[in-house]
Amino acid sequence: MRTASQDDVCDVPCVHPEAVARVRSALPDASCVEAASTLLKVVADPTRLRMLSALNIEELCVCDLANIAGISESAASHQLRLLRAHRLVTSRKEGRVVYYRLLDGHITSLIGSAIDHANE
Repeated sequence: MRTASQDDVCDVPCVHPEAVARVRSALPDASCVEAASTLLKVVADPTRLRMLSALNIEELCVCDLANIAGISESAASHQLRLLRAHRLVTSRKEGRVVYYRLLDGHITSLIGSAIDHANE
């Protein structure tokens, strides 16, 4: 087990009750934290993040996403079902082709911010 370095802990034990109370009252409830954690786990998969990053650029069909992600169309379809179930993407059908896009601006910002942060 890793021990904390001296830079990681306070030199003296202390608690700031007012700060703790302010933060606790502003924290999201447990169900919201659980839902957000699940969302981040879904996004954390490299294949899904690659697909979401592609959709952050433009709407694409399943075949295009499979090609970009380097996976089969069946695997892409499976990943897209998961992303749709977690309300990350939405789809529309045009004839016999299904196109996907990010669900909303929150997802666009999340993906863009994650990629921007990784590039820093």
